[in-house]
Parts: sequence; structure tokens; C-alpha cells
Amino acid sequence: MAGVKVPLIAMHHAYVVTERIEGIQNMPNVRDHDASVYLRLQGDALSVGGYEQNPIFWEEVSDKFAFSLFDLDWDVFMQHIEGAINRVPVLEQTGIKSTVCGPESFTADHKPLMGEAPEVRGFFLGCGFNSAGMMLGGGCGRELAHWIIHGRPEKDMYGYDIRRFHSSLTDNKRWIRERSHESYAKNYSVVFPFDEPLASRNMRKDPFHQILTEEGCVFQERHGWERPGWFNKDGPAPVKDYDYYGAYGIRTNINYKYNELLGKEYTFNFPPHHDIKSECLSCRHGVVVFNMSYFGKFYLTGPDAKKAADWLFTADVNKKPGSTVYTCMLNRRGGAEADLTVSRLEPGAANLPLAPESDGDAYYLAVGGGVAEHNWNHIRSVIQDRGFRCQLTDHSEDMGMISIQGPKSREVLQEVLDSDLSNNAFPFSTHKVVSAAGHQVRAMRLSFVGELGWELHIPRDACIPVYRAVMAAGAKHGIINSGYRAIDSLSIEKGYRHWHADLRPDDTPLEAGLGFTCKLRSSIPFQGRERLEKQKEEGLKRHIVCFTIDEKIPMFGLEAVFRNGVPVGHLRRADYGFFIDKTIKNELPVALWSLVLLVLLTASLFPSIR
Repeated sequence: MAGVKVPLIAMHHAYVVTERIEGIQNMPNVRDHDASVYLRLQGDALSVGGYEQNPIFWEEVSDKFAFSLFDLDWDVFMQHIEGAINRVPVLEQTGIKSTVCGPESFTADHKPLMGEAPEVRGFFLGCGFNSAGMMLGGGCGRELAHWIIHGRPEKDMYGYDIRRFHSSLTDNKRWIRERSHESYAKNYSVVFPFDEPLASRNMRKDPFHQILTEEGCVFQERHGWERPGWFNKDGPAPVKDYDYYGAYGIRTNINYKYNELLGKEYTFNFPPHHDIKSECLSCRHGVVVFNMSYFGKFYLTGPDAKKAADWLFTADVNKKPGSTVYTCMLNRRGGAEADLTVSRLEPGAANLPLAPESDGDAYYLAVGGGVAEHNWNHIRSVIQDRGFRCQLTDHSEDMGMISIQGPKSREVLQEVLDSDLSNNAFPFSTHKVVSAAGHQVRAMRLSFVGELGWELHIPRDACIPVYRAVMAAGAKHGIINSGYRAIDSLSIEKGYRHWHADLRPDDTPLEAGLGFTCKLRSSIPFQGRERLEKQKEEGLKRHIVCFTIDEKIPMFGLEAVFRNGVPVGHLRRADYGFFIDKTIKNELPVALWSLVLLVLLTASLFPSIR
């Protein structure tokens, strides 16, 4: 009715209630993850239900079905009976008193859909609770009410925010159906740190996908994109499509190399089957190439583009054209809604790859691909609310992006780019349009891994020629491909922040150690400035800091932190740093004693970027 895309699908969901069982009154509620079944006390009986591997889709949804039920399909449900009998043997001699089988809505990641719809301002979603509405309804209802009244929730609700899905997926019936099926079937599965979906893959592929597949790339799925996770030294492990057959959507075609490699990752120990260390150390000592094409690539142009940029971004992005600035975007409460880089373009921008024509100021925004939809909608909403006369255009699909990083990156790129790459000619945090392999590209001197390096933003048709030229020039320097596993390790060694893993909408830049991104010394107003000024005056009550531990044990985030038996914070993100040979963790303590450790640890890790 409102033109809003709601990515959920209806399935049959059921439970049964047993006859009376003698002596069961004190039994606790039980969830058996191995059998994917739950047993809940209901008076002197048990209700039994679960999440089957072959759920039944409600193919023909009817608006005349309100408060009706389906007939229970015992062929499908019997797997839950067998699991329940295994856990409570007396059920084998107990009758069934009643059955309940009705329609329930399910989503692609088995989490609710909440927040303002991207298509219609003021239209809020609160649906898709995946049969957990009674459990989640109270807290979600409170946050949704606050969201509607104040423009954002009190808590970090990004995991439930509709903007976590890209707009190209939310009306893709195949993606919704297949991913929801997999999420339903895996609802009681153990969630391992490096798990990846098998359903509905290869939805968004960048220009380097095939050539990197041949190089042994093991892909991760983010926002529908296939992005490099790590590189398998034993050869290609392509992601295959997810096949269906039969009425219930039994999955097939999953016994292949990629799935085999994922299976070896199902551990809470260090993954045993590959060596991220070589990718990390090659970056620290030599040179590597990261394919970061899944990044969001936006242009902000128009008569009020400068006003919009001043208000949107915490940093001063209006330095001279050719500058590239790392900055945050805040909500009204001063919380970080994003971190990104903003490049100020030359007036007119006509000579730049894929840049729209603009008579006024123009900016090129590069944002993390996994949160591109969130960023896009935040910027668009602010522009609309403030009445800025400017345009935001998305060229994410039209461009590739590779990052060449490491102490030998200058030597490699000097053979590829027709530009002087010396410090004086090409300083850190600047960009130029240059020629590479006969093609115009935008080169930015940036690093998210703490090394000398450049990003190349390349029109789609030029991606492969430029990539081949870089690899050919780097061959004598030992250049290798590297993936996001290495980026995660390398970035935490340097103390760099990942938005939503480290930096969240309820953190201010001051709490996150990103005060340097805020133009508080200027008089330029920006969204959230008042909160930061007040916080600076009152002093911080919490701070995100980096720690290392001597024990070589894996940590993953959300672990509690105790000092002298007293809880003082929790981990946000953790990873192993191969250069320093230690486990590193970003945590959010509430006590200020940790600030001293932040200074000591991060100052001692690496010398300044050359």
C-alpha cells in the first residue's frame, strides 16, 4: 500500500501439546540445539516445537486467513518428535493432546525488521520477529517508540535496522526465499565466528571476482557482495549457487570445496586450515593488493553541497581540492552513525572518472560496503531534513577499488601510475586523477592497515587491465593478493576502528578515540556538535581502548572484562596480531585507568606512516 519493500516470507510453523505427564511440574524449559527442538512446560504437559531443515513455505498468502491454522504435516514435524523423545524418553509413551500450525513471518537473517523505511519517510517497520515476538516484543517496542519520537533508538539497534539490507536485495524474491530458508534451518545452530551463508550467494559480484576466484580467493558475503576473505593456497574454491528441489526446498549441491573449507572454520579455536599470517606479514614487510570494490562510492554535488558537507561530517572536508579526509557522521545525540573518507573534488569535476557534472562544490565519498545502505539513507535523510539543495548519486556498481599497501607499494605503483608518488608530490590524505595502464583512475594515498599505500578507484571496464598492470609490476617485489581477514588483523594492530564492530551509534567520537576527526576548534556547526562539546566539558565516563594479552588464545568480541573481580567493560572486537604476535582486543571499559594503557599500547606498535 505504501510502496515499502518488506523482505520477509511466510512459512508454516508448528508446535504440539502432549497429554498430561506425571511429575513434570518442576521440569525447566529445554532447548536442544543438536536436535533443533525446544520443550516448554505447559501446565502438567509439554509443548514441543522446533526449526526443521525442510520448512514449508506458505505459497499462496490469503488475506482471508486471519486467525486460521493449517493442518500439521507429520512427515515434516516428526523430526521434532524424535528429538524430543531422545531428550525426554517418556514422551514415547505419551499422547498428543493438540497441534498448532500457523503462518509465521521469517527474515533473511532471522532478526526483526525495524526502523524507518528507506522508501517512505515517517513509515516505520516493526515486523519479522521470526516466532520470537513474545521474547523480543517488549524491548523492541520500547526502542521503536523512542525511534519514532526522537529519530533514533536509545540502544544500538543496527542489527535489527531495515537498512542493514541493500535495496537491491529487499525485493529480490530468490534472495529472500533462499536466505530465509537457510536462516530458519540454522536457527538453533551454533554460531561460529567465521560462519558464512551458503544460500543465495553471488548476488553482487565486482569486476575482479573471476580473476580472484582463479587465484584461490575464499569469499565472504557482505551486503550481497562477494568480497575476498582470504586466499587458499591449494587452489580455487568458488562459491556455488544454492539449489532447491521438492516441495519443501531441501538444499543440495553443498558438498564442494568452499563448503568443506567453511566446515573447518567451525571452531572457537584459531582456524586450523589456512595461514592469514603470510598475508599480514607480506603487507607489513612487502606489498599486497586488497580488493575493496564492495565499498559504497557516492558523489555529493549541487549548490548546497558545501553546506551539506559541513553539517554532515565531523571533520573539515573543505580543505583545498585534492584533499581526502577521514571523518565520522553523527546522529543528533552525538553518536557515530558512520566513518568514511570524503574527497573534495576539483570545481566542475568534468575530468574525473564517472563524476557527475557540477558547477559548485563536489565530494566523493567512500564508505564500508557492508554499511553502505545505512550510510546512504542517513545522508539522504539529513539532506532532506535540512533542506539542502544537493544530490547524492551512487556509483558503487560502476567502479572497482583496489588498495595496494606495504612498504614496497611506492616502488610498485611508480611503474604503473603516471604521477610522482614522492612524499612532497603526493602527500598522505590526498588524491589525484592519474593514468594507469592507459586508463584514468582516482588514486588516493590512504591506509586502513597502517602502512604506506594507495587506493585506486577505477571505472568498471578498466579494472582488469589496471589490476594486471599492478600485479605485473609487483611480481619482482613479491606482491600477493590479500583479503579482509588480514585487514581485520592489521587494522586492529594499528588501533583503527571498524564501524559497527568497534564504533557504534551510541558511541561518540570522543569515547572512541576519534576526537581528531572533529572540527571542534573551528566555529563550523555540525550535527551532534553540542553533545560533544558538553561531553568534553563534563569529561568522559567510558572510552574504547586497545589491549594485548600474553596468552595466545582466540577472542572474538563481547567477552566481559573484570579488574580485581569487578566488571569494568566488555570487548568490542578482538583479533590476532601476527606482526606483534599477540591477541589484541578493543574494549569499552567504564573506568578511566585504561586511558594510560591506550597511550602506551598504541604508541608502541608501529612508527608513523611513511
